[in-house]
Amino acid sequence: MGSVVNVRQSEAWNGYEGNHWADHQDRYDAVNDAFNEPLLAAAAVGERDTVLDVGCGNGRVTRLAARLARHGHATGLDLSAPMLARARASADAEGVANVTFERGDAQVHPLPSGRFDVATSRFGIMFFADPVAAFANIGRALRPGGRLAMLSLRNLDDQDLGRVLAAMTPHLPRRPATTEPGGPGPESLADPVRVHEVLTAAGFENVAATPVDAPQTWGADTEDAAAFLGAWGPVRFMLGQVDQESASRALDALTEAMRPFERAGAVRLRGAAWLITATRP
Repeated sequence: MGSVVNVRQSEAWNGYEGNHWADHQDRYDAVNDAFNEPLLAAAAVGERDTVLDVGCGNGRVTRLAARLARHGHATGLDLSAPMLARARASADAEGVANVTFERGDAQVHPLPSGRFDVATSRFGIMFFADPVAAFANIGRALRPGGRLAMLSLRNLDDQDLGRVLAAMTPHLPRRPATTEPGGPGPESLADPVRVHEVLTAAGFENVAATPVDAPQTWGADTEDAAAFLGAWGPVRFMLGQVDQESASRALDALTEAMRPFERAGAVRLRGAAWLITATRP
């Protein structure tokens, strides 16, 4: 692994957060898999393409891209050792041979210049300490004319998850998952104007941010979904900031807020994202 400048994120994704995602790979894929089709359609991966999947986590999109690039190759890049271990194990189990996974900070990782035809990411781009530097580094790794297709969350208020998390706020210091102004976090690229500014400053052109909605399956029933969401890193962190009684009330409020979304054997929330596309000149 090369240098790391995003130290706090590295600590999180190699600690509880990364382990929770690795241990619950199938559940997090159930949350995010409905976004795969629009992402990969925008990426337009060809059978001989080389693909860079940024913030690849457990490697779901990396493996899907590798299948599309059946005569090419896909590389997954992430800070998280436990998630990369899961990604490699899944690729072996699925027989996906044209894929590799590298541990590194996308902001400074020594990516080979002009190596890749397309860069993808499924919600792995909201955590950069310096997003302009990170996207510039990614851009250098693309060939001239190379494509970028990535997903970032829209504002939590634009999606059902925001409504669910808002139910907890009377019992917590602030709403979980809120991004500090200018800092890395789930909502750091929720403003399409900022997305355009960041990618343009990083050297990209033809920048576009298209809204995409998709169902996210959080659990089999209300109690199951609430327990899983309550163990998600940002929620768990906020619960740890209050006394046990307040945390219990917050979890009760979370559970009741999820109940209206239970139907047909699952709890599904409407997720809202920006599908970000751009090209390297």
